Amino acid sequence: MATWKEIKRRIKSIKNTSKITKAMELISTVKMKKAQDLALEKKEYIRWILEVFMNINWHFSESIYFNKESNSSKTLWIVITSNKWLCWGYNINVMKKVNEYVKSNRTDIDFISLWKRWSQFLARTWNNIVADFSDHFWDNINLIFSKSVSRMILEKFSTWNYKKVVVFYNYYVNTIRQIPISRELLPLTDVSIEKYFRDILWDDFKYSDNKNDESAYLVEPSLHDLLEEVLPMLVDSMFFDILIESKASEHSSRMIAMKNAKDNANKFASKLVLQYNKARQAAITKEISEIVSWVESMKE
Repeated sequence: MATWKEIKRRIKSIKNTSKITKAMELISTVKMKKAQDLALEKKEYIRWILEVFMNINWHFSESIYFNKESNSSKTLWIVITSNKWLCWGYNINVMKKVNEYVKSNRTDIDFISLWKRWSQFLARTWNNIVADFSDHFWDNINLIFSKSVSRMILEKFSTWNYKKVVVFYNYYVNTIRQIPISRELLPLTDVSIEKYFRDILWDDFKYSDNKNDESAYLVEPSLHDLLEEVLPMLVDSMFFDILIESKASEHSSRMIAMKNAKDNANKFASKLVLQYNKARQAAITKEISEIVSWVESMKE
């Protein structure tokens, strides 16, 4: 059995660990709140995109980004994980989702990795990585870097090299629950775009189908030029939203993981304190017994 001094050292070590996990929990809470605020800030921007979309959507099907007639069998997968561990099952759940999708869709696959956990896994498994942005993305999502990735995706899709583009990430439901999902980013569909607007705008969403009303807008210089501007902007926004959802999920997952670690450390420390008190009391009792025995022996 450990002595009371050894138990005391263990208690000190566990309490120090509890302080570290508590600090990490608080940091993750702040970062999660920033990601949530960032998601709300773009609401007005999305509302204006919707206004334009409702008046020119009758020609969207002519765009290459809506085209499903590619002869290529290849798919481009973007997998979003984290740069660090200590975030519960955040990375593992995404990797399991990718594995399930591979089993049900056995096609030629190229990968784009945004954070280190997935790029390291791809490097070990000899998969084809067409781009790795692990060093460019951190906790603070930058729209410039997000746009650079989404425009690269659009460029690769527009060359007919890929039949579709799929993104794997953790969908943020609430602080406790995050769901790993696969989402087809390209080709675009009316359903996917409408769902995106509805998810962002909620009660403010008002969608009207103007596909038979070609006089809604007088477009200058041409409808084609407008499509070339609006649709990439829409994909940029959709991809940026995915990154925000993913980061909010990561920080929430890490916050819960650190909270559980902190609580478990405190519980374990409480048990050790009880053992410490018993061991210390036993040591004191033993010393008293020895003193009493020595005194009695001196009397004799």
